[in-house]
Amino acid sequence: MRTGLLATLCVLLVSCSSEAPTNIGVYMLLDTSGTYAEELTKAEQIIRYTLSKLNESDSFAVARIDTGSFSEKDIIAKASFDDRPSAVNRQKRLFAQQVSEFVKNAKPSSYTDITGGLLQAVEFLNEKNTGRKTILIFSDLKEDLKDGYVRDIEIELEGFNVIALNVTKLRSDNIDPREYLSRLEEWKTRVERTGGHWRVVNDLDGLEGIF
Repeated sequence: MRTGLLATLCVLLVSCSSEAPTNIGVYMLLDTSGTYAEELTKAEQIIRYTLSKLNESDSFAVARIDTGSFSEKDIIAKASFDDRPSAVNRQKRLFAQQVSEFVKNAKPSSYTDITGGLLQAVEFLNEKNTGRKTILIFSDLKEDLKDGYVRDIEIELEGFNVIALNVTKLRSDNIDPREYLSRLEEWKTRVERTGGHWRVVNDLDGLEGIF
């Protein structure tokens, strides 16, 4: 009888210890190329909204997309939130201040390494081992690489939600809308090919429900 009880307790303890994490991890990429840098005030609004939705034990990072984005130096602000509400509020205020300072002083980048940014996002969220992993891409999705940069890479996105935000249309898209539609389809295919979930949100009111 005692042996059976011990065995049951062991099973319960193992099952409890192996429960999947339920916290949230969000990594947001900001396109700063060309005139898109002028859109950063919208991005700041999205960041503040995201902060309001995250709770204790969640993780959040914001990074710029520039010439070579597969680097921690491009992270503007990051935080793994404490389990104490008072500490979380302090972390969120500091995070918002860091983002605001960046937006005020941001300079346009010459190139747009979206793939490198995605790789850095995956690495960050995998290290945090969060239950839900979301990558937000605030960009027109037009990748423009400097000569010599290799980005023909499969990105493992199984279990990741990748959401493109504010995908503005380029001047060439107005001339030939197929360019815009093709760009969206290419990224969708690339994300879903390795198991990721893809979504486009251009109306920022559609952010409700993402988290």
